[in-house]
Amino acid sequence: MLKLLILAAVGALIGWMTNVIAIKLMFRPINPIGIKGTPFVLQGMIPKRRIEIAKSIGDVIGQELIKMETIVDRVIADIDKRQVVVMIKEKIVAVASEKMTSMIPSMFKHMIIQNIESIIDENGEQLVMEMAEKLSHMAIESIDISKMVEDQIAAFDFEKLEEITLKIAKTELKHIEVLGGVIGFFIGLLQGVIVLYLL
Repeated sequence: MLKLLILAAVGALIGWMTNVIAIKLMFRPINPIGIKGTPFVLQGMIPKRRIEIAKSIGDVIGQELIKMETIVDRVIADIDKRQVVVMIKEKIVAVASEKMTSMIPSMFKHMIIQNIESIIDENGEQLVMEMAEKLSHMAIESIDISKMVEDQIAAFDFEKLEEITLKIAKTELKHIEVLGGVIGFFIGLLQGVIVLYLL
């Protein structure tokens, strides 16, 4: 019976240690380490595949979660068109007043300014929407969210990433370690029964 318990305990220890090492090997070593006398190179799974992982995450975020069209549509919808028109009008009137020479009689200046204000009031909101749509098309064509996310992840400090991941998934990873021990215990128990009683 003692031998059986020893084999089960050894199995539990092996199962637990295997899972602990497997979790560590997800991140470590960060840089590749060659094993002397063999063609094998040891490197953590995530650092080794950082480019593929970064690209996959970037593609998922850019294509499925955050589409540039959605961002632009939200920005356009949230624009206070009236406020933008007022700002444009103030700026144009200020520039026009400043640029008109003193040779122009003040009565004509006043009429020109009124005419400008009237045109902006009538067409301002439509012009703002047209400008916003043109800018949005330019933004959609020039901004690649997938590539931005990919570059950010690829350049991420992996020690910091490891720290964050282990902090967030601490409980779940502990469960995996314990589960390895439990499974190892029962495998060791089964092996003990086979070796001691069936062979």
